[in-house]
Amino acid sequence: MTHHLGVRVLATAQALPSRVVPTAEVAALCGVPAELALKRSGVRERRWISGAETALTLGAQAARDALAAAGLTVGDVDVLLNASGSQLQPIPDGAALFARELGLRGAATYSLHGTCLSFLLALQHAALLIHTGQARHVLIISSEAGSLGLNPAQPESTLLIGDGAAAVLLGPPERPGQGVQAARIETYPEGADHTRIRGGGTLKMPQQPGVQLADLTFDMQGLQVLKLASRVVPAFLERLRPGLSTGLPGIDRVVPHQASQAGLDLMGRYGWPAAQIEVTLPTLGNVIAASLPLTLHQALSRGTVGAGETVLLVGTGAGLIAGGVILRL
Repeated sequence: MTHHLGVRVLATAQALPSRVVPTAEVAALCGVPAELALKRSGVRERRWISGAETALTLGAQAARDALAAAGLTVGDVDVLLNASGSQLQPIPDGAALFARELGLRGAATYSLHGTCLSFLLALQHAALLIHTGQARHVLIISSEAGSLGLNPAQPESTLLIGDGAAAVLLGPPERPGQGVQAARIETYPEGADHTRIRGGGTLKMPQQPGVQLADLTFDMQGLQVLKLASRVVPAFLERLRPGLSTGLPGIDRVVPHQASQAGLDLMGRYGWPAAQIEVTLPTLGNVIAASLPLTLHQALSRGTVGAGETVLLVGTGAGLIAGGVILRL
């Protein structure tokens, strides 16, 4: 359990692809009736990259906008963290590519990779750096182009995934109690094969015999993920903060990872009122690691959360990883 870490969200920003893809279009690609696809996925539309857009250009744009919103320049960034589930390339680290795109030279840049929960890892890490005085300004970029790795033969995941980027700029707190109040990550590796991309690493290189194109696409057994999460998450929540598996003690707003409609529906079992939960799944889909910061950005932009309030950022990711951060804004 993490003790209080003083940190402040200075600014957030998003960058979304220009192409809006309605569910009917994706359903046709998968050979699924449009109404059934909408009901099962909970996604009306999502963004997919097109033309010259890439996860690199989107992430860099979100970063520039966050810096501008905070009144800072790229030269004010001490640490740049790439917190993305889908990687730009294996080597060099994607953070170095973002740094080159932004003109950031000489700062520390690296990735924290926890698939869909990469942003939570980066948020906790940034808070540690700032709280201990190792950095003043930390820039987190989560940028995803998961649509490029979808397999239409798996409608469940193809109907869910959207593209997009978010950036969050963090700095020292301005008042007592502001920052990370609690953070916890737990891994249940019996779920490691439930959500995966088998190829692209040293276990399945493209030039090796028997490796197929399908090995480089997203593979998910959603029902197995849901079953495992339903078993382990309640106890995880209690370890994050007692009472969270039956209510929202001390929490003003929940910002969850937008895994799926079924995943969001599970929250009703914990006694969490729907009115306190931020939802972006219908218009953005599951944007992998960018889902959490995108949902946080939109909540801040709409004013549904604000200064002094306490937010629970929570979700599960491939692995299976369960994670949560309680943050006072």
